[in-house]
Amino acid sequence: MSSKLKTNLRRRSSAGTFRAFSNSNFRFLWPANFLIYISRWMQMTLLAWFVLELTDSAWYVSLLGFFIFLPMLVLGMLGGLLADSVNRRLLLTITQLVALAITIVATALLYAGHLELWHTYTVVFLTGATWALDMPARSSVIHDLLGVNGVTNGMSLDVVGMTGSMMIGPALAGLLITLFDVKGGYVVMVAFQSVAIVSLLLARIPTVYDSVFAPAKIFDNLIEGLRYVRTQRVVLAIILITLIMNLLLFPIMQVIPVIARDVLNVGPGLMGLLGSASGIGSFFGSLFLASLVSINRHGAVFLGGSILGTMGLLAFSFSQWYGLSFVALLVMGIGVAGFGVMQMTIVMLVSRDEMRGRALGVVSLAIGVSPFGALLIGALASAIGTANAVTANAVVSLVLLGLVVIVMPSFWRDSSNAAQTDASANENPSFVTCHER
Repeated sequence: MSSKLKTNLRRRSSAGTFRAFSNSNFRFLWPANFLIYISRWMQMTLLAWFVLELTDSAWYVSLLGFFIFLPMLVLGMLGGLLADSVNRRLLLTITQLVALAITIVATALLYAGHLELWHTYTVVFLTGATWALDMPARSSVIHDLLGVNGVTNGMSLDVVGMTGSMMIGPALAGLLITLFDVKGGYVVMVAFQSVAIVSLLLARIPTVYDSVFAPAKIFDNLIEGLRYVRTQRVVLAIILITLIMNLLLFPIMQVIPVIARDVLNVGPGLMGLLGSASGIGSFFGSLFLASLVSINRHGAVFLGGSILGTMGLLAFSFSQWYGLSFVALLVMGIGVAGFGVMQMTIVMLVSRDEMRGRALGVVSLAIGVSPFGALLIGALASAIGTANAVTANAVVSLVLLGLVVIVMPSFWRDSSNAAQTDASANENPSFVTCHER
């Protein structure tokens, strides 16, 4: 084989969909994240079914969403500060060890027959706290390993794992409920989380960080992060759309078991499969984005994906047929892929190195409105019915996203130039046109 041909093959390989896996440490980080994501989706499905069977109440099921995302509102910015100022590998390891301990305790309570309603809320709240503290670090580590030129592909592949977990987690949980009850699902969660920790420890993550953690200055650092984000037009647009999506779209995942049982008249097996539909769509959507060598209009993908996802949700709310409901959630998932990949990617590309974690922390704070979205969908479901509540959420979300299209046209028409302006203002010469070279 000629040297020229070998060179061309190497170039094609490096430009391929899975080019981030050429980094050996990313090859350990990705499966660790993937197994953690699967465990999280399994937990949400397992406990949603447990609470529904225990209480027969959509309100009590929706409270799971409130408690699991409440820590994001309280601790999200602290997680961003920690990502900037402590050893990220150590932070990820500690949070995952704590999450594993919580899962083991819940498993023991299930097998002893002592798991009660308040236990479920405590479990998801504590688990949610580990998510809030490690989410910015988990994204920052991808940037640390792959750099500016590889971060979009790395984040796309991470979202492939995240959405793949949305596909596998609920379906696996539904199958395990059918075969072994909820406690069987928790045993599998313990196994997944244990393997994830081992894989994480095998990854050689850079131990350098951008600033020194000073507990006495936590509040000042958080205020600094808010002030920094306020000056970033692109990041502000990301936060606005994140607020809409996390308040009105994502909380409906908690009531899918209610719709599956009461509207579509199916059991836990098909319920779990329905819950995985959006994950299947997101998996293929994010895989497509990962295959692109360059993306010139990140903002258009982000906003367009949000609108498509909401339209899928609207179709789902009207469906009374299982097949149509599955397809509607599939479409929703494809749209969510654009939202999920670009959300953190744009923020990391625009932000200064020493402020990246804090900027991601502010995004986590926006994600933290999800508890109120869970309360909203629960209250509406109790007042007007679950399907009608989902319809109302979808309609309001579409109206608000339409306003973003009208009010902030530069974000989706030419986000590259907007991002370049912000990056130049931040003296971030490594970011040029908001896309991979």
